[in-house]
Amino acid sequence: MADPRQPHLVVFTGSGISAESGIQTFRAGDGLWAEHPIEEVATPQAWRRDPARVLNFYNLRREQVRRARPNAAHKALAELERQGFRVSIITQNIDDLHERAGSRNVLHLHGEILKARSTVDARMQYPLPRGGIELGDICDKGSQLRPDVVWFGESVPHFGEACEIVAEADMLLVVGTSLAVMPAASLLEHTPLDAPSVLVDPEAAALAPPGVFRISQPAGKGVPELVRYWRREGRLWVPETLLG
Repeated sequence: MADPRQPHLVVFTGSGISAESGIQTFRAGDGLWAEHPIEEVATPQAWRRDPARVLNFYNLRREQVRRARPNAAHKALAELERQGFRVSIITQNIDDLHERAGSRNVLHLHGEILKARSTVDARMQYPLPRGGIELGDICDKGSQLRPDVVWFGESVPHFGEACEIVAEADMLLVVGTSLAVMPAASLLEHTPLDAPSVLVDPEAAALAPPGVFRISQPAGKGVPELVRYWRREGRLWVPETLLG
């Protein structure tokens, strides 16, 4: 159990951390959108136009997530929590790899692919331990089920909660995101002035805003190295030997 008096590490993760587990990213040249244009599978308009196509796209992604396994970065963050550090994770990812690694405090900004929800009441959510969603699958109110994900053009219901978490951070660790997707990218603006921020990403030198520490490594290498340092020193800081 984390000691509430311990410094609070808030971790903000993007698709780069899951890519190392074999889950395709959206924005890479070989990513999902290269095969499936956003407007055809990930917008409210696409859902109204062709719900069967949208359901099939997410059914395929769901099976990809089930086959994936947490990588060294997921496991290192979970181990840090098990060692008594206060760790809160905010993720843009819709997979469950953080939870499967053992992290307990995870907020999914863009929903969870292993859940379905009602099209008339977003509070009505249903776990999907197996299988997918088909046309004709309905909620308890008789309405078609849809993936429990935030589509482009929809509001991000948990953004306010994420801002509150970031505002209580003693350090913000950003992992595997281009910091290009709004409003999530604006979370950095809510970090306390005295809380350092660090970005772990192979392209960190190009992506990190001014004032953010840069660790230009893949998540599976940079995050475990940071965690080993924190566990050894018993404090949150960024060693100069990792910067670059």
